[in-house]
Amino acid sequence: MVKSYLKYEHSKTFGLITSSTSNVLWAPDDDFQNAALRQSKVGKAVVGADEEVICWDVKKGELLSRWRDKDCVAEVTTISQSSADRDVFAVGYGDGTIRIWDARIATVVISFNGHRSAVTVLAFGGGGSCLASGSKDTDIIVWDLVAEVGLYRLRGHENQITGLQFLQCATTYSEEEVGEADQTINKNGVIDSHNGEPIFLLTTSKDAKFKIWNLQSQHCIETHIAQSNGECWALAVSPDGSGCITGGNDGELKVWSIDLRGLAKYALQNGDEAEHTYLKERGFLRRQGKDRSIGVKFHPRGKYIAAHGSEKAIELWRIRSEGEVQKTLARKRKRRREKILTARNGTPKDFVNGDEAPEDLATADVTDIIVPYVIVRTSGKVRSMDWGRGAPSKSLRLLSANTNNEVELYSIPTKQAEKKPKSEDPPDYSRTCAVDLPGHRTDVRSVALSSDDRMLASSSNGSLKIWNVRTQNCIRTLDCGYALCSSFLPGDKIAVLGNRNGELEIFDIASSTLIDTVKAHDGPIWTLHVHPDGKSMATGSADKSAKFFNFEVIQEEIPGSKRRSPRSKLVHTRTLKVSDDILSLRFSPDSRLVALSLLDNTVKVFFTDTLKLFLNLYGHKLPVLNMDISYDSKLIVTCSADKNVRIWGLDFGDCHKAFFAHQDSVMQVAFVPHNQNGNGHHFFSASKDRMIKYWDGDKFEQIQKLEGHHGEIWAMTVSRTGEFFVTASHDKSIRIWQQTDEQIFLEEEREKELEELYENTLTTSLEQEDESSGEKAEVAAAGKQTTETLMAGEKIAEALELGIPDLEAMRNWSQAKAHQPNVALPDRHPIFLYTNISAEAHVLDVVQKIKAAALQDALLVLPFTQVTALFTFLQIWAEKKWNIPLTCRVLFFMLKTHHKQIVASKTMRPMLDGIRQHLRQALQRQKDEMGFNLAALRFVGTQIREYGSKNYVDEGLWEEEEQLSKGRKKRAFVDVA
Repeated sequence: MVKSYLKYEHSKTFGLITSSTSNVLWAPDDDFQNAALRQSKVGKAVVGADEEVICWDVKKGELLSRWRDKDCVAEVTTISQSSADRDVFAVGYGDGTIRIWDARIATVVISFNGHRSAVTVLAFGGGGSCLASGSKDTDIIVWDLVAEVGLYRLRGHENQITGLQFLQCATTYSEEEVGEADQTINKNGVIDSHNGEPIFLLTTSKDAKFKIWNLQSQHCIETHIAQSNGECWALAVSPDGSGCITGGNDGELKVWSIDLRGLAKYALQNGDEAEHTYLKERGFLRRQGKDRSIGVKFHPRGKYIAAHGSEKAIELWRIRSEGEVQKTLARKRKRRREKILTARNGTPKDFVNGDEAPEDLATADVTDIIVPYVIVRTSGKVRSMDWGRGAPSKSLRLLSANTNNEVELYSIPTKQAEKKPKSEDPPDYSRTCAVDLPGHRTDVRSVALSSDDRMLASSSNGSLKIWNVRTQNCIRTLDCGYALCSSFLPGDKIAVLGNRNGELEIFDIASSTLIDTVKAHDGPIWTLHVHPDGKSMATGSADKSAKFFNFEVIQEEIPGSKRRSPRSKLVHTRTLKVSDDILSLRFSPDSRLVALSLLDNTVKVFFTDTLKLFLNLYGHKLPVLNMDISYDSKLIVTCSADKNVRIWGLDFGDCHKAFFAHQDSVMQVAFVPHNQNGNGHHFFSASKDRMIKYWDGDKFEQIQKLEGHHGEIWAMTVSRTGEFFVTASHDKSIRIWQQTDEQIFLEEEREKELEELYENTLTTSLEQEDESSGEKAEVAAAGKQTTETLMAGEKIAEALELGIPDLEAMRNWSQAKAHQPNVALPDRHPIFLYTNISAEAHVLDVVQKIKAAALQDALLVLPFTQVTALFTFLQIWAEKKWNIPLTCRVLFFMLKTHHKQIVASKTMRPMLDGIRQHLRQALQRQKDEMGFNLAALRFVGTQIREYGSKNYVDEGLWEEEEQLSKGRKKRAFVDVA
């Protein structure tokens, strides 16, 4: 009988506030129905957390919602919010996919897949109807969110895209210019975007190029070198679109002015204008930090600019008003003339300050216009920041997401208009709110479960956190040293940590206090393990010794009284000296043996009672980092930095099997602690290659491969029941992996792995074919062949192969039935008989089920021999007026793709004439319907306006007027909307 195993799946993720791969966005609280939440007026932070997007209430530090697509395992790399609908967010992922989320229902509305590598920047445009995405693959793709398709791909940059911004050229014109221009200028003399879409796109890249793209003609109209010293890392455009700033290396920020009026004229003249420069350099700003500027943002009110690098600071600049700039320029002119007079042996008193016309601000130095305001010092290195809106007019809000897994909100007072400032000191800012409790600041180095599996202890450099496993809430946070190992003591009321200073720290969880600190070793304590009898524990250290401690309760006097209180204490009993540093230590479950792994690549097994050497295990080529002993004390599994896992017998020390287990150092191994389901010799291994593997220690087979972490896995622990295990990683997340009732078989798992490998190589080869196919054009199609599109194309081809014979058979049967009414039905495919559906309806159903974004790539899979069959069904759909928008879309795409072959084919010309005739009839019918509906809506609107106000007589007022007019009737009419 084939043995089956129970499957483990990812269940929960916690401990992660924000990941260092994504940006942060501020969003108002008004989106929620909770009135109490709206009153906080602080807003929420939308951040990427590995493969999820998380919304945090910044004031309370509470989790509001998680957005996760179960089909996506790639990490979030960028988030953008639509300016038209504040509940719509675009999220880019590390595998090149883009998902449009609706925040109200936390579901994916649209999915796109066009990039070959991670999406780095997203920008909405055209009133939220289109989206531009930039990626590490150097391409820019413009997407239509209404039709849910990729419009085109722009190529021109040679490195990853770092900035995208649409330009809306809304410039007012005179009546003469309006008369000369075409219909793109409206009645108010303002140029409209082309068909509601933005006309120009600004892009920056790590190749230091700064480009303007004309989206009407789909080509680059201007290219500049953005930075003088290497890459360009950031782009920010002012709210009015008149200027922008690019950020580069060495703290350099370059200021540019944008000629919006010139761009608008260029758009009206369809690019016929002579050579003109629309981007002009205005000067440089220098940050105090000398690292690269990875983020720049204008305040929505346009008076302040924030910029940051990868340091613990955000620098703010203030844009001076026109009056302030004129005063500065006047002072400079005065000083200049005084120097000239002094040089001519005159005296400054001879200088007469006459009335002079103010200078043009366009000629002023940018450092006179934009001046440093304040430097906000953050608690961690800044990854991203955003301005918080809705703040009082006298203050600014700045939201910062740090690389140490923390989100902070700062309040900065604005500069008030005064006649004469009292001092030039920078304003005092304050950290008003922070989301920091639900996660560690540094990597989690150790995790431990309580005996009832209800509490989890996670320790890092500086903090120990106790979590409720069921709710994933942090119930205790305690300060500690640099923890390397941890464990709960029997009773689960006390936790003990071993730190890098050689100290054992003992914490009382209930009172959140440090009970005792024991100086146990002279070097870092790499490992500790509680004896199976629960009465003692052992520690292993880099000082080449293992020490054994007993748990004792001593009666301690209470100062100032004669009473005594019981207190637990560690009492050192024995010391075992070895030849090298101890990296791991384990007691066997039967308490007979204790195993130590040393830095010299060996594992030594000693008798627990006498501490005499029992076995020496040789075989690993690099140090053994961790090990575990099975429930029956018969097997010991070891993992090493040599990427191997070895299984040894504890009876004779023989190596049963050696696996090349992972692609990097194997950090942790752990057996299932019991044998209830015959899985006592099954174990897990976790590695720096971000993978967890589940093994059968008897058959020496890999059972399952678990992916999910986006960083090196440092720590792992298995529950006492074996129903779940917990891992902690460099990506700051703690994950719970739950055992399910689903059975898996080894052969099926191997087949799945081979299928995944085949699919990956297939899509990779398709991408390589695209890259090698000649010289890259500046504009290309936005499609990308994936496994999904290939399967969709195969479904269409299969439906066409089944549909054409059935269509012919049913036509012949209809003709025969006209002469012989009792003729039998032809033999049809079971699909048509089971659903009682016609061939054309079946093919249409197959095409309708394909996502709009994947349809074009799916149609490209079809060979030209099946295009005739597809056009046969298109003619039937047009004739029966079925789903005309989809029919038109498929028809136009196929005509554009196979234009030359279709034109050369004599058989397809009459078919195209028939399709054109039917489509025109259907479109004319739809046009008439829309016209009728518009007229009806106008009529209803007129009726509403007419009946929206009523005339009524105010009787009291009427009686007063009647008395005043002495018998003359006079009515008062009041209009009420």
